Amino acid sequence: MASLALSPLVRREAGSPAPTGRDRWTVVWMGILGFGAAFVLANWGIAASTATNAALLIVVEPVALMLLGPALLGERLTAREAVSAALAVAGAALVVVDGVPGVTQRLVPHWRGDLLLILSALAYASYSLLGRRVLVRHEARRVTASSILWGAVAMLPLALGEWLAGQRPVWTGAAVAGTLYLGVVVTALGYLVWNWALRRVEAPRAAIFLCVQPAAGAGLGVGLLDEPLTVFTLVGGGLILGGVLLAFGSAAR
Repeated sequence: MASLALSPLVRREAGSPAPTGRDRWTVVWMGILGFGAAFVLANWGIAASTATNAALLIVVEPVALMLLGPALLGERLTAREAVSAALAVAGAALVVVDGVPGVTQRLVPHWRGDLLLILSALAYASYSLLGRRVLVRHEARRVTASSILWGAVAMLPLALGEWLAGQRPVWTGAAVAGTLYLGVVVTALGYLVWNWALRRVEAPRAAIFLCVQPAAGAGLGVGLLDEPLTVFTLVGGGLILGGVLLAFGSAAR
């Protein structure tokens, strides 16, 4: 659905090079690892763990980009950006753990699911690590649509297996609306905007802004689900905001 939504927007930029065989294979692996495997591992992990742990372990993705970016892409954070990254990651962890006692109470009993969530976060990071060099040379809409399509192909055998096992979708209005939102807004638009930005910003620096996810989720929980607003949420959100502002200041220089 996401790939179909993007297809009418795909066009080759004037003067852009034709994709090489290596570029095509890179896009294939972006889809298989960074999309298909990432979502499958995330869903299996959440099923065996908790949503809280999943929110916490999202932080593995930006950390992986920051640590692996120098080795794989030759892209490094400046000293100021490293400080901003540390603030953002610490804030994200504080928001979702909601205090130090949460570590022992929530993480340890679900280690199998947590391991799958960690692998999922690493798979998500591989999408950006693989795609950064391709996106520098090629238009984001084409790369996004193609990679998502390959991700769908990778997930098809697993979906077919669930179907053969007797699992069927329930076609309610809410289910259809939710699926459309996830396919068009979250996936098509979300991945397109990320790739558009990744084409212009080095991967370790872009990773700093991924730490906004847990804070945004906590804010939506407070506003939409009447979840409690704790001191850890406020302090963690402040650290994330400080880290992001510091990163913006570094970029401005």
